[in-house]
Amino acid sequence: MHEFWKFVTQDWYFAIPMFCMSLAAVTLVVWRAMLNMSANTNLNSFLPAFQEKLVQEGAEGALSYCRSLPGMIPRRLFTAGLETSRQGLAAMRRAMANVIELEILPDLNFLLPTILAIAKIATMVGLLGTVISMIGTFSEIEALRRENRDIATQSGSIGLALFATALGLVTAIPLVFTHVLFKAWIGNFEVKMKNAAQKLLLLVQAAKPAVAAKSGVPADAVTRR
Repeated sequence: MHEFWKFVTQDWYFAIPMFCMSLAAVTLVVWRAMLNMSANTNLNSFLPAFQEKLVQEGAEGALSYCRSLPGMIPRRLFTAGLETSRQGLAAMRRAMANVIELEILPDLNFLLPTILAIAKIATMVGLLGTVISMIGTFSEIEALRRENRDIATQSGSIGLALFATALGLVTAIPLVFTHVLFKAWIGNFEVKMKNAAQKLLLLVQAAKPAVAAKSGVPADAVTRR
Protein backbone atom coordinates (compact mmCIF):
# COMPACT_ATOMS: atom_id res chain seq x y z
CA MET A 1 0.00 0.00 0.00
CA HIS A 2 2.89 2.33 0.80
CA GLU A 3 4.46 1.65 -2.60
CA PHE A 4 1.16 2.31 -4.36
CA TRP A 5 0.72 5.62 -2.55
CA LYS A 6 4.29 6.51 -3.51
CA PHE A 7 3.39 5.83 -7.13
CA VAL A 8 0.31 8.08 -6.86
CA THR A 9 2.28 10.96 -5.37
CA GLN A 10 5.39 10.68 -7.54
CA ASP A 11 3.81 9.75 -10.88
CA TRP A 12 0.58 11.68 -10.37
CA TYR A 13 0.55 12.81 -14.01
CA PHE A 14 -0.22 9.18 -14.92
CA ALA A 15 -2.12 8.13 -11.80
CA ILE A 16 -4.72 10.90 -11.94
CA PRO A 17 -5.72 10.27 -15.61
CA MET A 18 -5.94 6.55 -14.87
CA PHE A 19 -8.23 7.16 -11.90
CA CYS A 20 -10.36 9.51 -14.01
CA MET A 21 -10.68 6.88 -16.74
CA SER A 22 -11.64 4.26 -14.17
CA LEU A 23 -14.32 6.53 -12.71
CA ALA A 24 -15.65 7.38 -16.16
CA ALA A 25 -15.70 3.70 -17.11
CA VAL A 26 -17.67 2.71 -14.00
CA THR A 27 -20.17 5.51 -14.71
CA LEU A 28 -20.65 4.40 -18.33
CA VAL A 29 -21.06 0.75 -17.38
CA VAL A 30 -23.69 1.56 -14.75
CA TRP A 31 -25.46 3.89 -17.20
CA ARG A 32 -25.51 1.22 -19.93
CA ALA A 33 -26.75 -1.42 -17.48
CA MET A 34 -29.61 0.85 -16.40
CA LEU A 35 -30.54 1.49 -20.05
CA ASN A 36 -30.60 -2.26 -20.68
CA MET A 37 -32.87 -2.81 -17.71
CA SER A 38 -35.30 -0.14 -18.91
CA ALA A 39 -35.29 -1.59 -22.45
CA ASN A 40 -36.19 -5.11 -21.37
CA THR A 41 -39.76 -6.45 -21.34
CA ASN A 42 -41.26 -9.52 -19.71
CA LEU A 43 -43.02 -11.05 -22.70
CA ASN A 44 -44.73 -13.69 -20.57
CA SER A 45 -46.84 -11.02 -18.90
CA PHE A 46 -46.94 -8.51 -21.76
CA LEU A 47 -48.17 -10.71 -24.61
CA PRO A 48 -51.37 -12.01 -22.89
CA ALA A 49 -52.33 -8.46 -21.90
CA PHE A 50 -51.54 -7.22 -25.39
CA GLN A 51 -53.59 -9.97 -27.01
CA GLU A 52 -56.57 -9.10 -24.80
CA LYS A 53 -56.31 -5.44 -25.78
CA LEU A 54 -55.99 -6.36 -29.44
CA VAL A 55 -59.11 -8.55 -29.39
CA GLN A 56 -61.23 -6.20 -27.32
CA GLU A 57 -60.19 -2.79 -28.65
CA GLY A 58 -58.59 -3.58 -32.00
CA ALA A 59 -55.32 -2.29 -33.40
CA GLU A 60 -55.88 1.27 -32.18
CA GLY A 61 -56.43 0.17 -28.58
CA ALA A 62 -53.41 -2.14 -28.71
CA LEU A 63 -51.34 0.70 -30.18
CA SER A 64 -52.28 3.05 -27.34
CA TYR A 65 -51.47 0.32 -24.84
CA CYS A 66 -48.01 -0.26 -26.34
CA ARG A 67 -47.24 3.46 -26.36
CA SER A 68 -47.91 3.61 -22.62
CA LEU A 69 -45.31 0.95 -21.77
CA PRO A 70 -41.60 1.64 -21.18
CA GLY A 71 -39.87 -1.35 -22.81
CA MET A 72 -38.42 -1.17 -26.31
CA ILE A 73 -40.43 -4.12 -27.61
CA PRO A 74 -43.88 -2.69 -26.92
CA ARG A 75 -43.09 1.02 -27.15
CA ARG A 76 -40.99 0.93 -30.32
CA LEU A 77 -41.17 -2.46 -32.04
CA PHE A 78 -44.87 -3.21 -31.62
CA THR A 79 -45.78 0.44 -32.13
CA ALA A 80 -44.01 0.48 -35.50
CA GLY A 81 -45.81 -2.70 -36.53
CA LEU A 82 -49.27 -1.59 -35.40
CA GLU A 83 -48.94 1.81 -37.08
CA THR A 84 -48.69 0.03 -40.44
CA SER A 85 -51.19 -2.74 -39.67
CA ARG A 86 -53.76 -1.29 -42.09
CA GLN A 87 -51.30 -1.83 -44.95
CA GLY A 88 -51.02 -5.56 -44.34
CA LEU A 89 -48.65 -8.01 -42.71
CA ALA A 90 -45.86 -7.43 -45.22
CA ALA A 91 -45.79 -3.72 -44.37
CA MET A 92 -45.76 -4.53 -40.67
CA ARG A 93 -42.83 -6.91 -41.16
CA ARG A 94 -40.84 -4.28 -43.08
CA ALA A 95 -41.59 -1.56 -40.54
CA MET A 96 -40.47 -3.67 -37.61
CA ALA A 97 -37.30 -4.82 -39.39
CA ASN A 98 -36.40 -1.19 -40.13
CA VAL A 99 -36.99 -0.16 -36.52
CA ILE A 100 -34.78 -2.98 -35.24
CA GLU A 101 -31.89 -2.27 -37.61
CA LEU A 102 -32.03 1.54 -37.76
CA GLU A 103 -33.28 2.59 -34.33
CA ILE A 104 -33.24 -0.06 -31.61
CA LEU A 105 -29.87 -1.73 -32.25
CA PRO A 106 -27.99 1.60 -32.52
CA ASP A 107 -29.56 2.65 -29.22
CA LEU A 108 -28.56 -0.64 -27.59
CA ASN A 109 -24.96 -0.13 -28.75
CA PHE A 110 -24.89 3.37 -27.25
CA LEU A 111 -21.82 3.83 -24.97
CA LEU A 112 -20.26 0.48 -25.94
CA PRO A 113 -17.64 1.98 -28.31
CA THR A 114 -16.69 4.48 -25.59
CA ILE A 115 -16.35 1.71 -22.99
CA LEU A 116 -14.10 -0.31 -25.31
CA ALA A 117 -12.06 2.79 -26.19
CA ILE A 118 -11.41 3.53 -22.51
CA ALA A 119 -10.28 -0.07 -22.00
CA LYS A 120 -7.75 0.20 -24.84
CA ILE A 121 -6.56 3.67 -23.89
CA ALA A 122 -6.12 2.68 -20.23
CA THR A 123 -3.84 -0.18 -21.25
CA MET A 124 -1.74 2.05 -23.51
CA VAL A 125 -1.52 4.88 -20.97
CA GLY A 126 -0.44 2.42 -18.28
CA LEU A 127 2.22 0.98 -20.55
CA LEU A 128 3.39 4.47 -21.48
CA GLY A 129 3.67 5.37 -17.80
CA THR A 130 5.74 2.27 -17.15
CA VAL A 131 8.06 2.96 -20.09
CA ILE A 132 8.63 6.58 -19.07
CA SER A 133 9.21 5.59 -15.43
CA MET A 134 11.63 2.86 -16.49
CA ILE A 135 13.57 5.31 -18.65
CA GLY A 136 13.97 7.61 -15.68
CA THR A 137 14.93 4.71 -13.41
CA PHE A 138 17.59 3.38 -15.78
CA SER A 139 18.98 6.88 -16.20
CA GLU A 140 19.38 7.07 -12.42
CA ILE A 141 21.04 3.64 -12.39
CA GLU A 142 23.50 4.74 -15.07
CA ALA A 143 24.33 7.88 -13.11
CA LEU A 144 24.94 5.83 -9.95
CA ARG A 145 27.11 3.37 -11.87
CA ARG A 146 29.32 6.18 -13.12
CA GLU A 147 29.75 7.41 -9.57
CA ASN A 148 30.50 3.85 -8.37
CA ARG A 149 27.55 4.00 -6.00
CA ASP A 150 25.19 1.18 -5.06
CA ILE A 151 22.58 0.74 -7.79
CA ALA A 152 20.46 -1.64 -5.68
CA THR A 153 18.71 1.39 -4.21
CA GLN A 154 16.86 1.80 -7.52
CA SER A 155 15.32 -1.67 -7.47
CA GLY A 156 12.25 -0.28 -5.74
CA SER A 157 11.82 2.29 -8.49
CA ILE A 158 11.65 -0.47 -11.09
CA GLY A 159 8.80 -2.14 -9.21
CA LEU A 160 7.16 1.25 -8.75
CA ALA A 161 7.20 1.84 -12.49
CA LEU A 162 5.15 -1.30 -13.05
CA PHE A 163 2.25 0.15 -11.04
CA ALA A 164 1.21 2.16 -14.10
CA THR A 165 0.79 -0.96 -16.24
CA ALA A 166 -0.94 -2.78 -13.40
CA LEU A 167 -3.41 0.08 -12.92
CA GLY A 168 -4.09 0.17 -16.66
CA LEU A 169 -4.80 -3.56 -16.73
CA VAL A 170 -7.01 -3.34 -13.64
CA THR A 171 -9.06 -0.76 -15.50
CA ALA A 172 -9.06 -2.46 -18.89
CA ILE A 173 -9.77 -6.11 -18.04
CA PRO A 174 -13.18 -5.56 -16.36
CA LEU A 175 -14.16 -3.17 -19.15
CA VAL A 176 -13.37 -5.68 -21.89
CA PHE A 177 -15.26 -8.38 -20.00
CA THR A 178 -18.24 -6.04 -19.50
CA HIS A 179 -18.18 -5.08 -23.19
CA VAL A 180 -18.38 -8.76 -24.18
CA LEU A 181 -21.32 -9.29 -21.81
CA PHE A 182 -23.17 -6.28 -23.21
CA LYS A 183 -22.60 -7.50 -26.77
CA ALA A 184 -23.94 -10.93 -25.85
CA TRP A 185 -26.97 -9.33 -24.22
CA ILE A 186 -27.65 -7.31 -27.38
CA GLY A 187 -27.44 -10.44 -29.52
CA ASN A 188 -29.93 -12.25 -27.28
CA PHE A 189 -32.22 -9.22 -27.19
CA GLU A 190 -32.17 -9.01 -30.99
CA VAL A 191 -33.35 -12.62 -31.21
CA LYS A 192 -36.02 -11.83 -28.63
CA MET A 193 -37.22 -8.86 -30.68
CA LYS A 194 -37.46 -10.89 -33.86
CA ASN A 195 -39.44 -13.59 -32.09
CA ALA A 196 -41.73 -10.94 -30.61
CA ALA A 197 -42.23 -9.40 -34.07
CA GLN A 198 -43.24 -12.78 -35.46
CA LYS A 199 -45.69 -13.26 -32.59
CA LEU A 200 -47.20 -9.85 -33.28
CA LEU A 201 -47.87 -10.82 -36.89
CA LEU A 202 -49.56 -14.02 -35.75
CA LEU A 203 -51.64 -12.20 -33.12
CA VAL A 204 -52.79 -9.55 -35.60
CA GLN A 205 -53.65 -12.20 -38.15
CA ALA A 206 -55.57 -14.23 -35.57
CA ALA A 207 -57.38 -11.17 -34.20
CA LYS A 208 -58.89 -10.13 -37.54
CA PRO A 209 -61.58 -12.85 -37.63
CA ALA A 210 -62.54 -11.99 -34.05
CA VAL A 211 -62.85 -8.31 -34.91
CA ALA A 212 -64.87 -9.17 -37.98
CA ALA A 213 -67.23 -11.37 -35.95
CA LYS A 214 -67.84 -8.60 -33.40
CA SER A 215 -68.43 -5.93 -36.00
CA GLY A 216 -70.47 -8.11 -38.35
CA VAL A 217 -68.05 -7.44 -41.22
CA PRO A 218 -66.97 -10.40 -43.36
CA ALA A 219 -63.53 -11.74 -42.41
CA ASP A 220 -62.14 -11.30 -45.92
CA ALA A 221 -63.08 -7.63 -45.85
CA VAL A 222 -61.16 -7.13 -42.60
CA THR A 223 -58.19 -8.94 -44.09
CA ARG A 224 -58.23 -6.65 -47.13
CA ARG A 225 -58.15 -3.65 -44.81
